[in-house]
Amino acid sequence: MSRTAVVDVVVVGAGPNGLTAAAELARAGLSVQIYEAADTIGGGARTQELTLPGFRHDPCSAVHPMGAGSPAFKALPLRAHGLEWLHPELPMAHPFPDGTAAVLSRSVGETAASFGAHDAVRYRRLVAPYIGHWNTMAADLLRPQWRGVPIDPYRFARFGLTGLPPVALLARRFRDPKARGLLAGLAAHAITPLSSPLTGATALMFALAAHAVGWPIARGGSQAISDALASYLTEQGGVVHTGVTVRKLDELPPARAYVFDTSPTALARIAGLGDAYRNFSYGPSVFKIDYALDGPVPWTAPDARRAGTVHIGPTYTEIGDALNRAVSGRPPQTPFLITSQPTVVDPSRAPEGKHVFWAYGHVPHDWRGNATDAVERQIERFAPGFRDLVLARAVAGPAELAAHNVNYVGGDIACGAFAGLQTVLRPKIAWNPYATVRPNVFLCSSATPPGPGVHGMSGHHAARSVLRSLAKRAR
Repeated sequence: MSRTAVVDVVVVGAGPNGLTAAAELARAGLSVQIYEAADTIGGGARTQELTLPGFRHDPCSAVHPMGAGSPAFKALPLRAHGLEWLHPELPMAHPFPDGTAAVLSRSVGETAASFGAHDAVRYRRLVAPYIGHWNTMAADLLRPQWRGVPIDPYRFARFGLTGLPPVALLARRFRDPKARGLLAGLAAHAITPLSSPLTGATALMFALAAHAVGWPIARGGSQAISDALASYLTEQGGVVHTGVTVRKLDELPPARAYVFDTSPTALARIAGLGDAYRNFSYGPSVFKIDYALDGPVPWTAPDARRAGTVHIGPTYTEIGDALNRAVSGRPPQTPFLITSQPTVVDPSRAPEGKHVFWAYGHVPHDWRGNATDAVERQIERFAPGFRDLVLARAVAGPAELAAHNVNYVGGDIACGAFAGLQTVLRPKIAWNPYATVRPNVFLCSSATPPGPGVHGMSGHHAARSVLRSLAKRAR
């Protein structure tokens, strides 16, 4: 790497947050270079032929409610750079063994109608105050909560009162196993016990996102998100380098600021920050399988056949037990599965008549077992004959996930445990979580607020922090 020219900002890591930070800084008129260790950009938003030729899989994120609803992405002309959101008929289905399903629909009414009559009324009351207010809510919630006055104080406070307690408390409002199971499945995206604080907020946020912006996929795969960000970045004069592993800060070109889309552990090692993040902890992992299928998944629940995402639990109790096992270090038994079937809305992802499908269940941090049989037994409960359709599978446990993306320490796809204060105060207690002890070094990964997800908001807030710092130094 050349050290002759001084640039304004160097970004390390070309995941969605690094690309978003780089794009926003370049748009502000700064010279920006980004360095990525892998041969392709994208981090958790990539698309690859993992199984057979012509089958295009997303190794990590595939479904993007927070991406479609992201204030950062909406502020960038990503559609002009090739990003197109595709919406399945149903954002999510949550099937039960009797062939019925609870659904999460763009329509509040359709969602409520999939529960019992009592719970339908309760659900409408739960979401009613927020419908039509996604833009202000997203701006208020997808940021460090302690920085600045909310745009909509009333809904911000009301959401906090509902969402701060565990989803276990929220679920008590409902009688029907379907409503309780659906809420537990939404909360389980945080990979923490259902008794943990803020799991109610996770469930409610995912539900509101479905009603406001859907749970879409990107046409062609998640790589399209990263490619659109990189295309806009280069249009603004930014430069992207791939295949460059950065081990020390002095290997990079001299710059006014360095922004890291990495784990806190990697940042501390590369930037020489010592034990600055010694108390940061990593959480459970997942066991993920990508499938090439000879046909669509044969769900017994008709609603599951038209959903982009299918949660397989089914009950609140089963989901809670699966999460508790992963958090406490016990191997999976009857895993709760989050599954995605992109080809229900994007047939270009597989050869004609074929399908791609992925499923993951939660496992302990750095677990080295094989959960393939447990995962497929669970799928077969709700889609008998599934195994007969499998043409090929690509299996990734914690070790493989960490090898694919070094930010996933021990296979932790959230880049940090949702436990205790770290649930909100990521990566440590600080007024500005994106700044470090070195005034020209910043962190923008999902280890910072608002946390994991392909939404670019951590990169957006880090970019604003960089701009404030550079302006202050200039004065």
